[in-house]
Amino acid sequence: MKKHLSLLLAVLMLAAVLTGCGGTSTEETDTSGETGTETTQTNWNVSSVAGSGTELKFRTGGDQGTYYGFGSVLAQAITTNGNGTKVTAVVSNGSQDNIEQMEFNTAQLGFVQSDVMSYAYNGERLFEGFPYSDFSTVAALYMEQVQIVTCDPDIKSVADLEGKTVSIGASGSGVYYNALDILAAYDLTEDDINAQYQDFGASADALQDGKIDAAFVVAGAPTVAITTLATAKDTYLVGLDDEHIAKLQESSPYYEEYIIPEGTYEGIPETKTVAVVATVIARDDVSEDDVYNICYTIFENMDNLAHDKAKELDVEFAAGVTAVPYHAGAAKYFAEKGFDVPTK
Repeated sequence: MKKHLSLLLAVLMLAAVLTGCGGTSTEETDTSGETGTETTQTNWNVSSVAGSGTELKFRTGGDQGTYYGFGSVLAQAITTNGNGTKVTAVVSNGSQDNIEQMEFNTAQLGFVQSDVMSYAYNGERLFEGFPYSDFSTVAALYMEQVQIVTCDPDIKSVADLEGKTVSIGASGSGVYYNALDILAAYDLTEDDINAQYQDFGASADALQDGKIDAAFVVAGAPTVAITTLATAKDTYLVGLDDEHIAKLQESSPYYEEYIIPEGTYEGIPETKTVAVVATVIARDDVSEDDVYNICYTIFENMDNLAHDKAKELDVEFAAGVTAVPYHAGAAKYFAEKGFDVPTK
């Protein structure tokens, strides 16, 4: 018995010595969150403003889209470094769905296309007769491109989509109206194609299986669904020409010309298209301190965000939205950076 007690005491003493010398510490590194990305606390700028501590649901997009991928990175960064502001990224059906869930207060933050948030605020198109304006802009983050994807090398123009089976976006997304706008610029309508209503992931799977001829994807390039498809099968992007871009912009001035560089996707050359702005919005009743911390964490730590879209962040661009006024918390942050933004 004495022998066993002596052995036990020796083990306890050794453990105490190792602990005193410094074992594994979790104070500087946090690997929590959906991305699993290690975050070194000492490398981050943290706001001096205390957040509410209330969990904010951030609706993003499909799990193979840029909204969800980047949104998850942002949510983890804010929760880890936002001084009490807590954000959880949630998969969704896209812009319209995000706004509707915010109206029901099942979400407090959302990613939206700039055109769709304008529709909601003014009661147009997707929201005709049902305007919703109890939300405000947090920040514009990046341009998201209209990408028309096909595995058929004979489809070289939007005009070639006539009579083809084409996915024009999931129900509740802004992709549907983007597709209609672009088809209209080429004198085509929804009735001129065999329309399918699928999200990015389902569209990519259907293209790979030969079930559809083309798909509209509106998201920041590179988009996971297209990257995956391009590694499995010969894939092409259908470009837009100057004449039809000009015609599109006459009726829908929120589209901007955009060049997707060669090398964005494996084997796909430079492609001319149009883009809208990916914007974060918040319910008006989200606290000013929380929205301030969201902006502060994102833009004071751009180099620490582990996502390609972080390279496109720019404070001046973020403060450039005119369609929907800014949240007071966002206005406070941008004022500190020298930019006055409209508020309600």
